[in-house]
Order: sequence, then structure tokens, then C-alpha cells
Amino acid sequence: MSALVGEELDLDLCAEEYTRARLDAGPAERERLREDLIRAAMPLAGRLASRYRGRGEPAEDLEQVARIGLVKTVDRYDSDRGSFTAFAVVTIRGELRRHFRDHTWSVHVPRRLQDLGLEVKRAADALTARFSRPPTQAEIADFLGVEESDVRAARTSLAGYSSESLNRRISDTDDTEIGDLFGALDPEMAAVDDRATLADLLLRVPRRDRRMLALRFWGNLSQAEIAEQFGISQMQVSRLLSRALTWLRTAMLTDVVPPWPGETDEPGVRMVVTSAPGRTRIARLHGEIDRDNASELRVRLMAALSTGRPSRLDVDLSGVSLLDAAGMRALMAVREIAAARGVGLRYTGVSAYLEQLIRATGLGVLLS
Repeated sequence: MSALVGEELDLDLCAEEYTRARLDAGPAERERLREDLIRAAMPLAGRLASRYRGRGEPAEDLEQVARIGLVKTVDRYDSDRGSFTAFAVVTIRGELRRHFRDHTWSVHVPRRLQDLGLEVKRAADALTARFSRPPTQAEIADFLGVEESDVRAARTSLAGYSSESLNRRISDTDDTEIGDLFGALDPEMAAVDDRATLADLLLRVPRRDRRMLALRFWGNLSQAEIAEQFGISQMQVSRLLSRALTWLRTAMLTDVVPPWPGETDEPGVRMVVTSAPGRTRIARLHGEIDRDNASELRVRLMAALSTGRPSRLDVDLSGVSLLDAAGMRALMAVREIAAARGVGLRYTGVSAYLEQLIRATGLGVLLS
């Protein structure tokens, strides 16, 4: 190798000489020529490696990686590709960048956690072999003589070891990027909570107003058509719908459900809740409890259990004239919810007919 430019070798001329000389050389001579070219280009590999110092990797490792890239350059070089030097720079830089991608931390993590993270990984492998199962954090901490919180932090830090670009293609033959595989927010799923809340609130709307809402927004009837069905004016329908929608909107945006702004005028069951000494609440029911209003009654009794955090709820059934199977299921559900919340619950003012039904369903212990 005698091609000099100033005090340095012209690597492109060296590569041309190497290409010509190896055409007629035997195996041993080709190997010698290859080693000569590699040796001549070593300073270039060293300069490229030095540009990546100070990034957390030892200089010796970087130089070794750069030399591997240089060997690949010599073995893959084809004079038809153009400049040997340009090809070497691209290949060696690629090897260095691949090294950082595969062997270094993508997110800055304190050195102590980096070291502990690797120790945790080795300890987990050793304990898995010993126990024939994955070890717990406590077992790893005991094995290493550290706190569980340190093991937890070290494991979390391991997530910063390498990262993946969301723009990377999933394969060489597919243009799909990793980011394309992430699902978008489903509007239907996002609305599940709102729909569940709305369904609960609608049960608290008086039956007449609830039916008007259903006819308007599910039946697509005009206000005039609704007015004709109820025998009232279109202006009254407009006012009632506006009141119901305003109340629903307010209730959806607050943690505490506001009271209904008007009279219920319900033909079914009515409930009046009062307070008594000792954090006791009394719910007095009047009317018939059947499948048409059982769900609404359950919701209203649950609200009475929650409001003011009472220690006991007395449900006065003296004003109830009818109680069907749906009503009994509602009372059973309220009993279970009260027990789960630690609230005492009993049913009072029960007629002989209702008492027989209540005892048959297992609620007899709650009767006074």
C-alpha cells in the first residue's frame, strides 16, 4: 500500500490496488492483501468511533465496533459501487448506530438503577431455575439484599433500555408502520359511562316526562303530536321537555343529583324521605309497587342510602297497597346494597298481606 496523499494514505487508491492485485492472487496472498487494506483503513475507523464518545459507552467498545464495520466494508466492497472511503464511512457509522440501538439505554436512567436492573434480571433468572417458577419481588430483594422498592424501581428502569419508533415498518415487505397497529379511541366505548349514567337518571324523571322524552327522541314525534297524545298544548310540551333536559344536563355534570324541579304527579308509588335522630333516615312509601316503577324505586332507595351517609334506613310500607314480584326483587336488591355499605335497613308499617310476602322472600329479619 503505497498510495500517499500528504502524510495519509489515499484509501480509494489503496482499494483500487487491492481490487487489481487480488484478481491473480492465490488464497494466501488474497488474505494478506485483505489484512493490508484493513490495517491501512484503521485510522479512519478510529476517527469515526471517536465521534461517538461521551454517550455512555466505553471508547474501547466503540473502536471494536468500528473495526467490525471496517472488516465488513472490505469484505463487501465492490469497485463498481464507487468510492471505498464513502462506502466505509456509511458502513462503519451504520454499525456504530446499530450498536447504540441494541446495547444502550434509550431513556436516561441513573447508573445505580442501570446496574441494579441488570442484577435483578440475573437474580430473577437464577431464582426461576431454583424454584421452577418466577420469583416474587420480595424473594429477589432478599436474594440481592436490597429493599423491595429498589427492585421495583430497577425493573421499571429496564423499560428505558431500548425504545422502538412508531414509524418503523413492521417488516421489509410491508409498508405498515408500528403506529398503525394502535387502535384509535372508539367513540362508542367513550360514551358507555355517559349512557349508563343517563339510564340511571332517566329512572328518576317522573313517568309522564320520561314518556315525553321517549316519544320525542326515540319515537321522533313532534311536540304537537306529543301534545295531542297527552291532551295538553304544544307550549306545555315544550316547557316540560325543556325542564327535563335542563335537569338531566345538570345532573350529568354534578356529583350530587339535584332534586327534581317540579311535582312528580306519579300515579304509582311516591316516596318521602325524612331524617331522625342518630343518623337515621325514614323513607315513607305510598301507592303501588309493581314492575312499572320497581326499578325507579330501587334507584331512589339507593339514593336515600347514600345521601348524608345514614347509619340506618327505615322504609315505611304502611302506605303501600300492592307489591308484586318486581317490587320484591327491588326491595331484596336494596337490602343487599345496604348490607354491603354497612347501613342498617328495616321495613316497617307492613300489613299482614305484605308481611307474608316479605317473610317468604327472606326479609323477615328486617321487619320490626
